[in-house]
Amino acid sequence: MKLRWNPIVKKDLQVTARSMRLSWGLFAYEAVLTMIFLLALSIIQQESGSFYSSGNIYGYLIYLFPTLSIAQVCIVALVTPILTASAISGEKERQTFDIMLTTCMSPFSIVLGKVMSAVLRILFFVAAGMPIMALAFVVGGLSWSYLFYFVLTIILLSVLSGSIGILCSALCRRSITAVILSYAFYFGVYGLTFLPMILKLYQTDAEYIGESALFLLFNPIIFYEEFFMQLMSGESIFGEAGSDFTRDEVGFITYHLSQGKAWMFLSAACILLLSVLLLLAAAWKVDPMHASSGRKHKKQNA
Repeated sequence: MKLRWNPIVKKDLQVTARSMRLSWGLFAYEAVLTMIFLLALSIIQQESGSFYSSGNIYGYLIYLFPTLSIAQVCIVALVTPILTASAISGEKERQTFDIMLTTCMSPFSIVLGKVMSAVLRILFFVAAGMPIMALAFVVGGLSWSYLFYFVLTIILLSVLSGSIGILCSALCRRSITAVILSYAFYFGVYGLTFLPMILKLYQTDAEYIGESALFLLFNPIIFYEEFFMQLMSGESIFGEAGSDFTRDEVGFITYHLSQGKAWMFLSAACILLLSVLLLLAAAWKVDPMHASSGRKHKKQNA
């Protein structure tokens, strides 16, 4: 059976592969990762004395993996909204948006294709950084399965970032406005999920969190912190089993989710659910039937 590609994904990948911007982008990405790797290695050498000292440098080399991973996560989080924020608004500026809507593709297929092309382009950069990441695994003595799990989390973050960008692109007519709105929306997701917990701590004089921490399931920062905590130490950011972190301090549900890997998997599911909702909202906005009804309603009010 022949695999059918989304036409938008196929077209965007062909255009990207023929552009020199991809090559220069990969070069810059590799250069940044190399500098971070060498800087981290230099710091580790200073902490352990020297490579020839009796200090256990291998106990420090294991931290190369989270260092390089966090660097890639930051790059992906900042770049992906730019790739998708101009996806729909750019079509409007080039006056090709109406032509794209005349195709047999549904609005959701158009939106999904734009996000998939951005995710695949991000994976190009992640694949290019694999040799440097491999050095962290060789000298750090980590399991290669960690690298596979990390790629899955990068895909999840790319889908969320791309969904935010495509929604803002569907809402705006100019690309620069969509980029600014996507970053505002993006950091709003990061910051507003902390708000219920901050208010709860303020009300209880920093003694009780309760179930307000459940909003952090949608926060990518907490997800990655939990991810690295589980991989590196097997513990949760909310406390390990048997510690003084009781269920009375964090709430019954939060306490039980913090035992094992339940929080990490549930957080991944919540982030994926949020991404799907954003994609559906973008598809609804792109749908010409909804857009035309909105314009008619404005004319009637005028």
